[in-house]
Amino acid sequence: MIRSFEYCRAHKGLKIYAWVIMENHFHAILSGPDLSQTIADLKKFTAHEILEQLKAEGRQWLLNQLAYFCAAHKHASAHQVWQEGVHPQSIPSDEIMLQKLEYVHNNPVKRGFVASPEHWRYSSAHEWLPGAILLLRVDPWR
Repeated sequence: MIRSFEYCRAHKGLKIYAWVIMENHFHAILSGPDLSQTIADLKKFTAHEILEQLKAEGRQWLLNQLAYFCAAHKHASAHQVWQEGVHPQSIPSDEIMLQKLEYVHNNPVKRGFVASPEHWRYSSAHEWLPGAILLLRVDPWR
């Protein structure tokens, strides 16, 4: 996911304002010139990488699950890694942006994985902490 975000930033004009990667989904606050196509490309690339890693690790049981749950109308792939669709929402004000930031960053807390958002490694919540090791730097909002 991190490599995909970085690639889309460098080559597709993606702006990344906040992100969190969970065990079975991710949330992000993003913008870009062709955001829906960029997200489709990101999902396609990461699905390919995940499937290749699962094959290399011999995780046939998981590949079988991804094949079993593949939508019937999908003919280009025997597996389905991502749920179809994207759920974009407009962020018209700084107040709404703060609400969305809180929602994104508190996801691991709500799931009971950490006590505080900045403790989750795969998130932009800890970016402003002194000495933080950053996996993916966010872009300035304004």
